[in-house]
Amino acid sequence: MPRSGPPRLLVSVRDVAEAERACAAGADLVDAKDPERGALGALPVATVRAAGAPRPGGRVSAALTVVKLGGSLLADPERLRARLRRLAAGADGPCLIVPGGGPFADAVRAAQGALRFDDALAHRLALDAMGRMAEVFLDLEPGLRIERTLPDQDVGGSRDEAPSPARERGPATGPGLARVWDPMALRAGHPDIPETWDVTSDSLALWLAQRIGAAACILVKSLGPPPGTGPAEWARLGLVDAAFPTFAARYRGTIRIEGPAEGRVAA
Repeated sequence: MPRSGPPRLLVSVRDVAEAERACAAGADLVDAKDPERGALGALPVATVRAAGAPRPGGRVSAALTVVKLGGSLLADPERLRARLRRLAAGADGPCLIVPGGGPFADAVRAAQGALRFDDALAHRLALDAMGRMAEVFLDLEPGLRIERTLPDQDVGGSRDEAPSPARERGPATGPGLARVWDPMALRAGHPDIPETWDVTSDSLALWLAQRIGAAACILVKSLGPPPGTGPAEWARLGLVDAAFPTFAARYRGTIRIEGPAEGRVAA
């Protein structure tokens, strides 16, 4: 959708000194990232926070916004396609998209209920489910590209697994360089992430946002939250997973649930 108002100046910076020079020169928005660390260019959290301290003349953002697209959106294909198209076009700026597991994760839950395998295995299979949904998103929106590494690794393919055809797509064509995260690198485990159903793609999106110093984490869901509520209430209502309030307490950025009313965009 077209935006009104005069154009604004965006300047990418790699450290605090560059942020100060950009603001002094009249930048409206300063994007903290380092192209030498890959196309996503995430900087250390400490650098982003220091660069983001209030300064006259401009405001600073982290390199990326994390956008989680819930698997429940498959029930509204028009909205899902429109949201993916908007992200690929760069309407939300540089983004890292976290897919929900959707029906693939539901299949894991059903299989665990029938076969009684442990939660650690179920967690790893649920990560695989998110990866399969990431490939679905790529098929729906060719302007996206897969991201299979942890944020502090170089962008590229896995060193121990041959890429599938969906993962071999070229660079994203949209100006926002929106990518879809396949969390396969977490299959080996991570000390910050309990391997239980208390942690789903909701909490993983927040964990990722904290790790890369993202300015915002947006959860796109089939239901919006009641006005005036926050992470604790969302968890009690079942809008997010049980671990979400704990991860939210560690994250300093903006957390928002985008329901159908906020997320309906023009096709």
